[in-house]
Amino acid sequence: MKNVTDPFLSLGYWPSAGSFGFNTDILATNPINLSVVLGVLIFFGKGVLSDLLDNRKERILKTIRNSEELRGGALEQLEKARARLLKVEMEADQFRVNGYSEIEREKLNLINSTSKTLEQLENYKNETIHFEQQRAINQVRQRVFQQALQGALGTLNSCLNNELHLRTISTNIAMFGMMKEITD
Repeated sequence: MKNVTDPFLSLGYWPSAGSFGFNTDILATNPINLSVVLGVLIFFGKGVLSDLLDNRKERILKTIRNSEELRGGALEQLEKARARLLKVEMEADQFRVNGYSEIEREKLNLINSTSKTLEQLENYKNETIHFEQQRAINQVRQRVFQQALQGALGTLNSCLNNELHLRTISTNIAMFGMMKEITD
């Protein structure tokens, strides 16, 4: 590993204050640090994320099953309504002379109310599914953000030590001193 990084290290010394240069120290650059942090997040967060998604999937499937049961109940009501409709139609034939128009209105009202009931149940099922999906997505986003933030804070806390902090302050003071001499 040392032989591979030697050419980069010979090019990558810290330039003196006031000049520009490339940092070719591959271990001190952000892409490596970010890839390590992302790798750790993916490695350790994969299980938690898959558990969350599995739990959410089970809840959504349960909601769908409940909606299907409601739909089955609505279909039963529809069948009862159709049976009632047949009964009303038979009665309509008997009472055609007396009140044909009244029976037709009742029939249409029955069909419309059953249609509205089915439509409301279908809308409720779709809204429930959409709500559960949005809630699952929001929970997963929140969990991933928290884990990424904790990982980043842990990395920052583990990388900062007194020596590095003092070196950074000394370098910045030297740069400000050079800038002051140049402007004076």
